[in-house]
Amino acid sequence: MARPAKAIINLEALRHNFQLAASLCSPGLALAVVKANAYGHGAVPVARALADLAPAFGVACIEEALELRAAGIEQPILLLEGIFSADEVSIAAENNFWLMLENEQQFLALENASVTEALKVWLKVDTGMHRLGLSVEDLMPAYRRMHACKNVDKTIVVATHFACGDDLESEMTSQQIACLRDAARDLGAPLSLANSPGILAWPQAIAEWNRPGFMLYGNSPFSVAQAEADTLQAVMTLKSAIISLREVVAGESVGYAASWTATRTTKIATIAMGYGDGYPRQAPSGTPVLVNGQRAPLVGRVSMDMITVDVSDIDSVAIGDEVILWGDNLSANEVAGHAGTIGYEVLTRMPMRTPRIYSEVNI
Repeated sequence: MARPAKAIINLEALRHNFQLAASLCSPGLALAVVKANAYGHGAVPVARALADLAPAFGVACIEEALELRAAGIEQPILLLEGIFSADEVSIAAENNFWLMLENEQQFLALENASVTEALKVWLKVDTGMHRLGLSVEDLMPAYRRMHACKNVDKTIVVATHFACGDDLESEMTSQQIACLRDAARDLGAPLSLANSPGILAWPQAIAEWNRPGFMLYGNSPFSVAQAEADTLQAVMTLKSAIISLREVVAGESVGYAASWTATRTTKIATIAMGYGDGYPRQAPSGTPVLVNGQRAPLVGRVSMDMITVDVSDIDSVAIGDEVILWGDNLSANEVAGHAGTIGYEVLTRMPMRTPRIYSEVNI
């Protein structure tokens, strides 16, 4: 009998979410972002499930791209952070990897490479996030330089990334959209602005290429209700089971450091799930889990392999009963909020220890 902690990955929900993104991007195209092991969901199974829908994929680095190629994924793959060394140019050319570029070292590596196939290049422009990207003033000369390079395909995409797209009240996203469109106006180049929040809530950001990532996995990038985001379907259900039950009386503590003390006689369920399985250690007492479909509060500290939950108010609880840590009726975002972090982090930090169980896909 296997340990019950596992992540159930609903690939039909994944496809639903991609199709939503694609419909919102039309007539532009949606590039499926599967970096960081598809946000913890498994890059290869996710890419295979989207292979008949997505025209291209996006990853952070060449190692992630090579993993997809080795698994038989044939679509173009965009390296969102570009190349880290000159030798990666030839590997990219051989494997139809597209390159996001933004600095002199990357330009020189591409110009000096000996390749037989011209590479598809995206130019990253810094419109206000100040993390990666060319200055607006440097875009035109960089575009002309890359357009003249024999190793570069003549269709160059111009892209940017939003700093505050998840904040529906912020003016910065509109400013960034206007900045990029103004900077690229005379180039006639295809653009890429919209990430998940851009696709869902900023229609003026939709362009020739769009980059859905977090939304594909069924979680809203927003902290408030949003019409399109609220139709997303959770892809990962993190689940386990009760492995022990006991009663503690008022005044007794539970867990490491005796950080939680019972104020009444309390039924405690111990669950095979801990930070070694991807559950956030910072989750405080009171963080909800679902026991037999009913909410129950975490009590005491999260251990490496176990958590403890107050099930006093749930009838007929038994060892072996199912526990959902997040999924359809309890989002990863909500759990992350209790833990002082974001859904992006709790999903992408899902360790390999936790088995992923994939649903069938009806293609």
